[in-house]
Amino acid sequence: MGKPTGFMEHDRQLPDRRPVEERIGDFKEIYRAFPEAALRDQAARCMDCGVPTCHAGCPLGNRIPDWNDEVYQGCWEAAYKQLMATNNFPEFTGRLCPAPCEEACVLAINAPAVTIEQIEKTIIERAFAQGWVRPQPTSRRTGKTVAVVGSGPAGLACAQQLNTAGHTVVVFERDARPGGILRYGIPDFKLEKQIVDRRLELMEKEGIMFKTGIQAGVDLSGETLCANFDALVVCCGATRPRDLPIPGCELDGVHYAMNFLTGQNRVVSGEATTVSVNAAGKHVIVIGGGDTGSDCIGTSHRQGAASVVNFELLPMPAEDRPESQPWPYWPMRLRTSSSHEEGGSRNWNILTKRFIGETGRVRAIETVQVQWAEEAGQPVRFEEIPGSEKTWPVDLVLLAMGFTGPEPGTLVAQLDLALDARGNLSTGNDYMTSRTGVFAAGDARRGQSLIVWAISEGREAARAVDIFLMGRTDLPEKGCCDLSRV
Repeated sequence: MGKPTGFMEHDRQLPDRRPVEERIGDFKEIYRAFPEAALRDQAARCMDCGVPTCHAGCPLGNRIPDWNDEVYQGCWEAAYKQLMATNNFPEFTGRLCPAPCEEACVLAINAPAVTIEQIEKTIIERAFAQGWVRPQPTSRRTGKTVAVVGSGPAGLACAQQLNTAGHTVVVFERDARPGGILRYGIPDFKLEKQIVDRRLELMEKEGIMFKTGIQAGVDLSGETLCANFDALVVCCGATRPRDLPIPGCELDGVHYAMNFLTGQNRVVSGEATTVSVNAAGKHVIVIGGGDTGSDCIGTSHRQGAASVVNFELLPMPAEDRPESQPWPYWPMRLRTSSSHEEGGSRNWNILTKRFIGETGRVRAIETVQVQWAEEAGQPVRFEEIPGSEKTWPVDLVLLAMGFTGPEPGTLVAQLDLALDARGNLSTGNDYMTSRTGVFAAGDARRGQSLIVWAISEGREAARAVDIFLMGRTDLPEKGCCDLSRV
């Protein structure tokens, strides 16, 4: 807890964002510095709530009241140690997590929640600034080797935990540099890449080896990996994008969102000099209203798009928590990102019918509005509204409708790994796939999800691998922190 009366004395406060006209001129982080005194006031709002449901709301089971109290008391190093006990990478979650812990905060029953995410971010950044974050190489080695395929948040968390347990860990990444979605999928205005590089440098000093430019299943066969390592963990993500197979989808100017985002990230990092998909001067339509769609909107603004329009098939959520999704569960409420604040329009209940082209290039989109209907015992369905057809001029279409699972070929096929009904890698509770000694974690196993869930999956898979290799484990076990959706 913080101050017993803090929640009555202080209102919720967040750091200011840079003005829109300033921040769309670069790809740097959008937030201004938050004064320490203001942050301690926010930590003071954490109540002595008896049952801290924020624990259950956090996929990592973070000890939130403990480090809030340390911040309020000014004990920053102690707060850092509490934070790192359950989270390998708070510098990532403090910037990228939608904060389900805040929705589960007891204060959120009838007041604005504690600013948990901002406190988390500030703790870890202060720890780096003070030199408290140092490599933690293991003092012993087990003689066991583990290959981790994929260097996104799940792969990195898994690798770090296994290295802590004393195993020799090699991480294979098909891209030129490690980091996965953290490096290539998340725009720098949400996560500047020096933050990623800073952590990777520490991990290398701890003894973790990274092999980049190697695609498992192509450059290195699955059988070779299994033969040369005592265990294999597949953390390749859910990278198969959901398609929109309608007339005109083959036209130039229709692109998957991740191709667009990755290209810009490579330019910002200096890996490339030009982008293959450029929104400059174009009328852009982003199809999909999730985080990826939001990232496309923000990137389009920064590239100098003439206009940006966002389509979402689902109806506009309510601003308040729906009655069917009571506290402390995660509510499907209207959320406005920083990218939405920067301009453009959001359109709900929109079904894209076809792309219209001219000389092989997309020039317009034909849509119709839909209405959603619910009947007891029946799946929710939508119906087209007659007379609501509309044609939208467009030069660039970005498909941001989510992902449907890991890529089906290469490693998954080579090792004949079983898939579940959703197309994700099938595992038992021990994270082991259908092949003995081969494990899976993150989006490849869970399906498209949050960065914080990927880290959680990586940590739990590491425990399972350690038990498989050694018959026991000293790695920490996650507590009860899996609030289900309602």
